[in-house]
Amino acid sequence: MRALKELTGVAAPLPMINVDTDMIIPKQYLKTISRDGLGKGLFHSMRYNDDGTDNPDFVLNKEAYKNADFLIAGDNFGCGSSREHAAWALEDFGIRCVISSSFSDIFYNNAFKNGMLLIKLPQDVIDNLMQQAEYGSNAKFSVDLESQTVTAPDGSEHKFELDEFRKHCLLNGLDEIALTLEKDACITGFEKTASQKHSWLSPAS
Repeated sequence: MRALKELTGVAAPLPMINVDTDMIIPKQYLKTISRDGLGKGLFHSMRYNDDGTDNPDFVLNKEAYKNADFLIAGDNFGCGSSREHAAWALEDFGIRCVISSSFSDIFYNNAFKNGMLLIKLPQDVIDNLMQQAEYGSNAKFSVDLESQTVTAPDGSEHKFELDEFRKHCLLNGLDEIALTLEKDACITGFEKTASQKHSWLSPAS
């Protein structure tokens, strides 16, 4: 998992509320267990016309937002089914941070486990950030995870809350496997001691 300490870039505004995981990545993309390439299916029904061509009115197809690092989203983002592919698709597209007033709990957990930062801010702040994001590629947003601060294009700073465990994992790029490997010496020591005390635990020669 990639570490995330600071991030600066363009934010795509998506003011829709109740964007569910099927809208983020529809069911036809759930056949794969690979995380690579899912970015092409992100927001498929809104991003593409029926003939497969790009919908020029959708925000991520606009030139200013094709390489967005942030998404400023409406309330209750990520609701619906628990598909982890939703987080994979956003991350594969290049979005590392989503800012909203609220998220579905399951999506919130999945996103952090996949190296994404989700930030909750009050609705009035979200409304202001959404307006600033409309300025396009000239409007740069920044996040400093260490200080837990979002800096908007107008220079205003907004503090956000984040529990220490998720913060530690993001800062150090630790997924669940890496967290386990941090205890490798303890695990190895326990296995050695256990095999010495209980010879029947030792592998057959």
